[in-house]
Amino acid sequence: MPIRTDAAYARALDAADPLAKYRARFVMADPDLIYLDGNSLGRLPVAAQQLAVDVVTRQWGQQLIRSWNEGWFDAPARIGAKIAGLIGAQPDEVIVADATSINLFKLAVAALRHRRERRRILTDDLNFPSDLYILQGAIDLLERGHVLRVLQSPDGIHGPVEALATELAGGLADDVALVTLSHTVFKSGYTYDMAAVTRQVHAAGALTLWDLSHSVGAVPIDLNAAGADLAIGCTYKYLNGGPGAPAFLYVRRNLQERLLNPISGWWGQPAPFQFGLDYQPAQGMQRFLTGTAPITSLLMIEPGVDLLLEAGMDALRSKSIQQSEYLIGLWEAWLAPLGYRLNSPRDPAWRGSHISLGHEEGLRIDLALIRDLGVLPDFRSPDNIRLGIAPIYTTYADIHTAAARMQQVVADQLYVRYPAEKPAVT
Repeated sequence: MPIRTDAAYARALDAADPLAKYRARFVMADPDLIYLDGNSLGRLPVAAQQLAVDVVTRQWGQQLIRSWNEGWFDAPARIGAKIAGLIGAQPDEVIVADATSINLFKLAVAALRHRRERRRILTDDLNFPSDLYILQGAIDLLERGHVLRVLQSPDGIHGPVEALATELAGGLADDVALVTLSHTVFKSGYTYDMAAVTRQVHAAGALTLWDLSHSVGAVPIDLNAAGADLAIGCTYKYLNGGPGAPAFLYVRRNLQERLLNPISGWWGQPAPFQFGLDYQPAQGMQRFLTGTAPITSLLMIEPGVDLLLEAGMDALRSKSIQQSEYLIGLWEAWLAPLGYRLNSPRDPAWRGSHISLGHEEGLRIDLALIRDLGVLPDFRSPDNIRLGIAPIYTTYADIHTAAARMQQVVADQLYVRYPAEKPAVT
């Protein structure tokens, strides 16, 4: 059934939105900007802006080193426990540390050492490239003959589910040590059935390691119910933790004492301030810490997580689906006739909270939207304009205006003034 395309309908949807009140709890420095890049960098929560002043002026400026015993030292575990509430984990199964890539390295190497009799690692070509680089580096470092098998998506949009099932049931299944995938893939937004994949992996005797970076805070996740072994994720997208904010990692409780952190450091010891010369791993998630936490950026994660917990993941997901369906309806009515292609799954059950629209002039369209028309998405090669829907602050009016301007930029050929040369960051 065709949707209504008039602006009054978008305003009516916003007026009826039970989550609309949360938009005012984010900094809107430019109220005219249509921001659809929260899947790359979330907006700044007002509470985080206020906390930053307190952290710098009081906690650091006045309390100085005393603040370590006034909330700094336990922040990785405290904030990790809150993130656990968003991903279906127990509070003692998640901790915040380092960057996503470093956490992936830690857990991948720990898993491969634990499954030391096996040599195969499975992933797919939709995974975030940095994840593949980390796996390649881990294989080189271990020098134990591991093989990275990168399964090919059948269409560049959906995950290679059938190929994965074949690998896990085939003659080499008993040599698979680890399967690591992005839960929601970064280009198309395709989202795996985590529970189904994990069952197949466990049936083959291997471990799972999920990258939650493009799903945490936007898609309900239940790691415990799925039986997931390991996971990592960033905090600066839908969690709104700020640029380069530390990442988190999850280890299933009954695996924690069996895995060792390959980057052992003083914060991973049971009593760091005893300054013993021989490393001893702490119990639980503390063993996956390494060095001193970057406190000023670490603390900025908490306000965004608090907002998501307050809003509730079921409500956020419901709105996300409604908004992405609305956007796809506008694509069908306005944009498909102008050469825009849907590069995301059509079924909302199989996609996260961003929509990719392909166009042969995708890069130049993206540049024109940003520089001329006040719409800020992002671009991913070869032709994807990614439109990130952060349901805690994105409005239906935002989506309507963005689609109208995407129509305008092609109909009026506003993109032709831009060269097809990528800026350093897209």
